[in-house]
Amino acid sequence: MSDPIKRVVLAYSGGLDTSVILKWLQQEYGCEVVTFTADLGQGEELEPARAKAELMGVRPEHIFIDDLKEEFVRDYVFPMMRANAVYEGLYLLGTSIARPLIAKRQIEIAAQVGADAVSHGATGKGNDQVRFELGYYALNPDIKVIAPWREWDLTSRSRLIEFAEAHQIPVAKDKRGEAPFSTDANLLHTSSEGKVLEDPWEEVPDYVFSRTVAPEDAPDMAQHITVDFERGDAMAVDGVGMTPATLLAHLNELGRAHGIGRLDLVENRFVGMKSRGMYETPGGTVLHLAHRAVEALTLDRGAAHLKDELMPRYAELIYNGLWFSPEREMLQAAIDHSQRQVTGAVRLKLYKGGCHIVGRSAPVKHNLYSADIVTFEDDQGAYDQRDAAGFIKLNALRLRLLGRRDR
Repeated sequence: MSDPIKRVVLAYSGGLDTSVILKWLQQEYGCEVVTFTADLGQGEELEPARAKAELMGVRPEHIFIDDLKEEFVRDYVFPMMRANAVYEGLYLLGTSIARPLIAKRQIEIAAQVGADAVSHGATGKGNDQVRFELGYYALNPDIKVIAPWREWDLTSRSRLIEFAEAHQIPVAKDKRGEAPFSTDANLLHTSSEGKVLEDPWEEVPDYVFSRTVAPEDAPDMAQHITVDFERGDAMAVDGVGMTPATLLAHLNELGRAHGIGRLDLVENRFVGMKSRGMYETPGGTVLHLAHRAVEALTLDRGAAHLKDELMPRYAELIYNGLWFSPEREMLQAAIDHSQRQVTGAVRLKLYKGGCHIVGRSAPVKHNLYSADIVTFEDDQGAYDQRDAAGFIKLNALRLRLLGRRDR
């Protein structure tokens, strides 16, 4: 028989699910619960989580509400953006990239308070259970993990509400009905899935969108902005320097106003099933496109093409919860090495759901683009067009040999 759990750190939002989990842990395991609430820029008031945890018997010194916005963008979002990472060609990994930071902080708190276990509210059907737990074990191989959704018999929303009412857990009025869909949010994105979104043929209802205006309702006049990059990271918008989290928040507001960053996606979950989700990533979409534009001027063709080959593998590692794996760290080292010269400015036009690159520039010492060479006018001998004949013949040699053989 394993040793009993004495203290557990719960990833706690203060919502219905994690509040029920808090009480269930206290009852089922007879252990002390420490709550951890991460402020990743989800845009919700988090102090009510403190009051609710205290109401349920958690000691004040065991309630952690941490502002992690700057760390989130600086150490997780920006490294991912350097890779131009998208999962299955479209998804900017907004939920996936938040999980390793939450897991890391939970393990840190567990060490700080002497907890022997951690717990999360992810269901047994989703990706997040894998992401959280791979993070936990990578950072503390001996930690015990409690995943209530894989253990208890509270298998419906009505059962959760019944449990909450039976144990005097406050339930908000808007939580008593059947939820039309579930959401997750942070500074990078908002995701919605389930219920009204489960039929992939049906268009996403307007009321699901919370992060962006409808493109058809966006301003009739385009807005031009400039994003400055240094060594692959965005540093300023319209010439104003900002911290990573402040910059992303600012781009979110610009993207929101112009309806940018909506994605309706059927994706392959790591656990094996397909799911349909709706994602809103306004600032991240602008950053992604702008970063590729500055790379176009400053990154060598071979390095750029190799990055594009590595990117799907890197994105899959993040999606599958392997942020702390050696292979992700190896890829990150190569990606970061490629970004040493990725410095410049990008001008973008935001208009009715579209984010368009309309200009890019880079300092001479970083720039590989040469108008003198590429011009259709007289290049003053910068490029001898007669050299192309030999280049073509050498590259055609194997094709000519194949053609003669097969003729």
